Amino acid sequence: MTTTAREAVPGVAGEVLAEYGGRVSRHDLYDEVGVPVYHDLAAVDTSEIREVLRVVRAFPGPVLELAAGSGRLTMPLLALGREVTALELKEAMLDLLRERLAGAPAGARERCMPVQGDMSAFDLGRTFAVVVLGTTSVSLLDEEGRAGLYAAVRAHLQPGGRFLLSTVDLTDASADDTDLDFEAVGASGRRYRMIEHWPAGASTRNVTILPPKAEAAHASQVLALTTSIRVLPADRLERELADAGLAVVQRHTLPATGPRHRDVLLEVEAV
Repeated sequence: MTTTAREAVPGVAGEVLAEYGGRVSRHDLYDEVGVPVYHDLAAVDTSEIREVLRVVRAFPGPVLELAAGSGRLTMPLLALGREVTALELKEAMLDLLRERLAGAPAGARERCMPVQGDMSAFDLGRTFAVVVLGTTSVSLLDEEGRAGLYAAVRAHLQPGGRFLLSTVDLTDASADDTDLDFEAVGASGRRYRMIEHWPAGASTRNVTILPPKAEAAHASQVLALTTSIRVLPADRLERELADAGLAVVQRHTLPATGPRHRDVLLEVEAV
């Protein structure tokens, strides 16, 4: 799913970490140390929210959000007035979501049910008008996990309902550079150095998040967050969904999120 502290970091990021030597404190982006940084960066990413909400509006009823995280999509879905079940594997992420709900209007809090669970194997005993899996989180699952996801989603969809999931769609510039080294700014205003290693044709891309160069140069400890993200083009997912009895009825192109790829939202129904 993600890299571990025992695995080598490839490319430019590995070279940078070697330069920092024993000052590096390395963690997974999705562990308890990494979650606040993930939340900070995710909070400013609105790339798919508008399109998700547009589709959801057309299908009245309760919504199931998978891999809900800290609520990047949960809060806008609640703002539509919908009942939202937010399923998330990581307790640390659910804690952040609960904190956000605590500051939300009472009506929104009452319509949200956070649930700890695995999106590749869940049984909630009910059905939903829409099931949403955003932030290209399907890339967290291997082939077996995705098969479990599709089966569970199909069992939880109401007749005529929709499954919405986002994934990467490669651009012509995908293979131009193996490494990208750039800065990003979180919702807090904090700046991060992000290094992406993605060789041409590779099935995964490795992302490392560090403090900016000037900050890291003088820090006694340098926090390095790493993760490995599967590349699952839309065509591949469409074939897998068809094999699972789910049909893509429309692809919605999302705003560009980087120079080497764009994301698409797949609108899916059971057949």
